Amino acid sequence: MKSKRLSDLGDIQHRTASEQIEQVLKQAILEGRLPPGEVLRQEELAQTFNVSRMPVREALKKLEAQALVDFVPYKGAIVTQISKADGLDNYAIRLALEPAAIRYSIPHLTSEDIQQARDLIQQMSDEVEMDQLGELNKRFHMCLYGKTPHAKLLQMVEKQLSVEDRYLRFHLSAMGREHMSQDEHLAMVEAAAHHDLDRAEELVRKHLTKAAIALENFFDRKN
Repeated sequence: MKSKRLSDLGDIQHRTASEQIEQVLKQAILEGRLPPGEVLRQEELAQTFNVSRMPVREALKKLEAQALVDFVPYKGAIVTQISKADGLDNYAIRLALEPAAIRYSIPHLTSEDIQQARDLIQQMSDEVEMDQLGELNKRFHMCLYGKTPHAKLLQMVEKQLSVEDRYLRFHLSAMGREHMSQDEHLAMVEAAAHHDLDRAEELVRKHLTKAAIALENFFDRKN
């Protein structure tokens, strides 16, 4: 028998089955419709989406790579828990990666990239749906980091931004969007536009350190 949460996910459209299942499950996890600790049984998901278990398994492995799903012995796939420790781990990893990513990327950024980053800041300022802010935030950072010639570095950065998307939505849903100022983002864009590598690195570090402290304070108040 299907659970109520899985029944509410709806039918899939045809891209490839695994891609569509991945996107539907990812959105449900980010929006909290599939909460932390929820068991995702492959057979049940296959029935829900009217597919075989293979595309379900592929989708779950992709979600595991994005740190949204864990595979637990004797339980199978479960939605990754949200915790202060994991959130701070994510920021520690980002602090190790993103200053380097922006330094390597800036020399290759075009005027179009800079304008796109500015446009994304405006979109974040105008956005009224908090569940969209995480995606816009990820796109903004990837816009500034995306021209690094180091593909593996960029891949690791993108994974951690996907993890942060979930924490950001969780944080903003509880605290309100006023806790997401764009001043630091604007300063990062200006440093990139002027090819000031040292300042860009420093701003990224300060931005991430401030965000980590805010996350820690949020969990401390919550508990």
